[in-house]
Amino acid sequence: MMSAEERPGRVAVTSVSIDLGAGRRGVDMGPSAVRIAGLSAQVEGLGYELIETGTVHAQAPETTERGDARAKYLGEITDVARRTRALVRRGLEDGCFPLVLGGDHSLSIGSVAAMAEFYRERGESIGLLWVDAHADLNTPETTPSGNIHGMSLAVLLGMGPTELTSVGGVEPSVRSEHVCVLGARDLDPPEREVIRETGVRVFTMTEVDERGIAACMREAIERMTDGTAGFVVSYDLDGVDPMVAPGVGTPVPGGLTYREAHLILETAARTGHLLGLEVVEVNPVLDDGNRTAKVAVGLIGSGLGKTIL
Repeated sequence: MMSAEERPGRVAVTSVSIDLGAGRRGVDMGPSAVRIAGLSAQVEGLGYELIETGTVHAQAPETTERGDARAKYLGEITDVARRTRALVRRGLEDGCFPLVLGGDHSLSIGSVAAMAEFYRERGESIGLLWVDAHADLNTPETTPSGNIHGMSLAVLLGMGPTELTSVGGVEPSVRSEHVCVLGARDLDPPEREVIRETGVRVFTMTEVDERGIAACMREAIERMTDGTAGFVVSYDLDGVDPMVAPGVGTPVPGGLTYREAHLILETAARTGHLLGLEVVEVNPVLDDGNRTAKVAVGLIGSGLGKTIL
């Protein structure tokens, strides 16, 4: 297990300003809201050096071709994914711990692809913890909305438009046996079929209620680290209950409590196998006094090893 002294001394922050993958405007301002909420002080207060790799800016929907209604803004989202991949790779190659701020969840198509590719080149695979109220396992054929942020995990598993599945190379970024979705409570019927077919492990909020978040995390970590270099956490703030984190575009009641939300990342950090972290879907337009961004900053602290004692 990696001790605090052995963790990377530098955190490479990549910001992705995009809301084209979502159904509501405003989430492109999420990275700025997180910074205003005290990101630098949190990271540096834990003893890390904060390195800026840059910001990926997507075009505004008003000036972007929407294209196919079943995969809206596919061309621009693909371009954003490729640029995000390049920035995240830069931080990894410099030996930094990657931290990605979003932006809607379509950005993961590039960021997780970068981390998977980096370790694949070293003969290793990665696990993935998808903390989300939704499974994001739709494709253009099954989507009820055409919003690509609801397809991002499917893309990382190799399903969906070739433009997106090829961002990280010819192989899928992750394998289903190493993927866990945690906090799900709003699944579309076609996604349930994909879950059954692929074997992706989904911990619904019902299971979290029945078993407790600690037991679910133990099982998830065992799965994600079985034969892998470690795992990445992709944390959608709508996984947290909207009473705690109201500033998200697709809030669903009955989510993770404040303490459950933190325990996920505290546990991940303690394993010594956390390879990267992204925090997405913070929407300051829908927030209350930047509450959700402040929650995001606290969660990042837990992921970087902040403890009570």
